[in-house]
Amino acid sequence: MGEPIENHGIVGDLRTAALVGFDGTVDFLCWPHFDSPSVFVSLLDDEKGGRFELAPVLEGVRHRQLYLPDTNVLLTRFLSHDGVAEISDYMAVGGTQRLVRRAKAVRQSIGFRLRCAPRFDYARAVPTLREEGGSLVFEGPDGAALRLRATVPLLAEGADGTAAFQLQAGESAAFVLEDAALGNARPAYPREVAECFKATADYWRGWTARSTYRGRWRDMVNRSALVLKLMTSGEHGSIIAAPTFGLPETIGGVRNWDYRYTWIRDAAFTVYAFLRLGHVAEANAFMRWLGIRSASSGHDGHLDLMYGFDGHRQLDEQELPHLSGYLDSRPVRIGNGAAGQLQLDIYGELMDAAYLSDKYGEQISHDAWKGITRSMDWVAENWEQPDEGIWEVRGGRQHFLHSRLMCWVALDRALRLARKRSLPAPLLRWAEARDAIHADIHENFWNADQGAFMQSRGGTSLDASCLLMPLVRFISPTDPRWISTLRAVGERLVVDSLVRRYEDEAVDGLDGIEGSFNMCTFWYVECLARAGDLKRARFLFEKMLGYANHLGLYAEELGPAGEHLGNFPQAFTHLALISAAYYLDRALSAAEI
Repeated sequence: MGEPIENHGIVGDLRTAALVGFDGTVDFLCWPHFDSPSVFVSLLDDEKGGRFELAPVLEGVRHRQLYLPDTNVLLTRFLSHDGVAEISDYMAVGGTQRLVRRAKAVRQSIGFRLRCAPRFDYARAVPTLREEGGSLVFEGPDGAALRLRATVPLLAEGADGTAAFQLQAGESAAFVLEDAALGNARPAYPREVAECFKATADYWRGWTARSTYRGRWRDMVNRSALVLKLMTSGEHGSIIAAPTFGLPETIGGVRNWDYRYTWIRDAAFTVYAFLRLGHVAEANAFMRWLGIRSASSGHDGHLDLMYGFDGHRQLDEQELPHLSGYLDSRPVRIGNGAAGQLQLDIYGELMDAAYLSDKYGEQISHDAWKGITRSMDWVAENWEQPDEGIWEVRGGRQHFLHSRLMCWVALDRALRLARKRSLPAPLLRWAEARDAIHADIHENFWNADQGAFMQSRGGTSLDASCLLMPLVRFISPTDPRWISTLRAVGERLVVDSLVRRYEDEAVDGLDGIEGSFNMCTFWYVECLARAGDLKRARFLFEKMLGYANHLGLYAEELGPAGEHLGNFPQAFTHLALISAAYYLDRALSAAEI
């Protein structure tokens, strides 16, 4: 078995991302794009998946991982009485796409071993390997080919590239994995590796320095922002939900999804997080990308709920039966069948992002507004439909509170933006639909006997997505109905500082028991803070920070033993952390606590 999910760091280049384990192995990488077929995926199959191993030959090793401050340059240290070694991992940002790995002997003379074993096309194709000009070329199907260059001699062993070398204290060796089409048939040069290292570190430090956040928990907030930036396409401005696929929400279960796509919902919330931190350029880039999608939404204004990072819609879900899955959690899936679902809430997230981006970033264009107008007309006509909702249930459509709530947000923000900018819009029709939704939520989703807003119309189960009600300003955070609902959430969905996403686990039509959802905990913290319970909000927030991995990263869920589950790292968790930290910090400062 390889490393657990939480024993990983992430590096990336705004085109794709790699996971690096405590043991120095790159065991997840899709190339050349986020949603391209994998070349290393031993995290999902230790035998067949493909891996890139680099580690010292030491006994009794203790491991440490850290990022160079304010960067996405990852250091993995190996500590032993026989010596100290360090692996640096990073991907060059801009220019030539390359993964760079550098081994260094920090103390004592140390031997190292390397094995580069790519398996193309989701481990369905073993490459042919040839030597060329001191480098190794791995050739896969359909013209796919990677080149490995190094500052030490490389050997070909079957389909794998290997190296064994000795470094004296202070010496280093470097390895560069890149597209073979670049034609660099030569060894790597120490100078080019050093220059790439410096340029990459400088890029990330410069980006982090543009943040306007100066509050408490700055390190965690900046790390979350750096994670979100890693999931942003530098070319298109789109934002993916996570860089991985197939990591289970339940060990041994079937909830194993592909998150390497751009959900309108997740990306729109990420825009909000970027804007709060002063990263306006990222918000503007995403809104331009979204404007293209909105402008091509068709005559009825209906939008897809997710897209490929470049806007493509070919997201057909399929299983990979040849992969054993993380801890035998099958099936491993690529593509996402939820792409064909109806999720009405996406229009609310879209409009909230558009409203805030217009306020703090670039003003909305004429063509984008025309697309939004079509979409809002569609919402005004269709908000009463049942749908699959935010949790993408596969047990049948229902009238979900969260979907209804976000339809209200969609029309409310569209009205605000139209009035603020004097943009043409059917204001009366939108206002009537918005107010009808407001009445519907209070009349049909409020359960007086339980003293809470329910997950579905006329239902009796709670759903943590109700925590967004005060955050999107639908209801006052001190309204008696809301305080009663918040109390019910605390009693029925919260265990210590951890929040489950809903009571009725049969609602999603899938087998298995879930863990707690990390983003729901951060929503709960922010709701407590907005309701005035700042001390408890801070206590729970700081407890939740302790569930991050050693680098400050979060997967989607936490399991029964606090293990990380689901795709990793997850954008939704990190943006919810930023939102909670931002509001709580301001509230604590205002209250002088």
